[in-house]
Amino acid sequence: MRFAIGLLLSLFAGFAMAIEEPEYTLIEQAKPFELRKYKPRIVAEVVVGGSMEEASGTGFRLLANYIFGNNTARSGGSEKIEMTAPVAMEPRSEKISMTAPVSMEQSSGKWRVTFVMPSQYTMDTLPRPNNQAVTLRQIPEKSYAVIRFSGFAGEKKVAEKTAELMDWMGRQGLNPTGNAELARYNPPWTLPFLRRNEIMVEYK
Repeated sequence: MRFAIGLLLSLFAGFAMAIEEPEYTLIEQAKPFELRKYKPRIVAEVVVGGSMEEASGTGFRLLANYIFGNNTARSGGSEKIEMTAPVAMEPRSEKISMTAPVSMEQSSGKWRVTFVMPSQYTMDTLPRPNNQAVTLRQIPEKSYAVIRFSGFAGEKKVAEKTAELMDWMGRQGLNPTGNAELARYNPPWTLPFLRRNEIMVEYK
């Protein structure tokens, strides 16, 4: 039994190590909080409706369809794009959402769900999405306050962690300039205590 659990853990660790993540510089750390400066990156994104979980599932399927080959490569044909982490979502609104931030965004029931593209690509070399619902966007260098947590990232847990992060930012004198984003780093079969979730809020 112990051997089986050890093997399972090693497989999860190997999966995590094989996934590329956006590059950033760690500015400050006070666990579970961090301040990070992210380098410019490109994301594929969709805007979908429904509850947080419904939007997460719909958005993931649309974006996975794009990276798994529903696209047109610059040289013709299609191209499979390697999966990266995290998948993120945020509510599309003008202010921070305290109830529901892979990243996601909500406004009038709408959420923005994003996949970060591998760093080897540029806007000129990425395959074009065949589905018009999928768009590509260049994100400039940005700074984020982050809180990290494990377990399931349901709406109640996300609301609690967002409130914790906002309270910490207030005590640090940091002014949020964007929506709270939920970032998920693990496949759905990952055991809860091994999951890595983050709430990220842009600041200046």
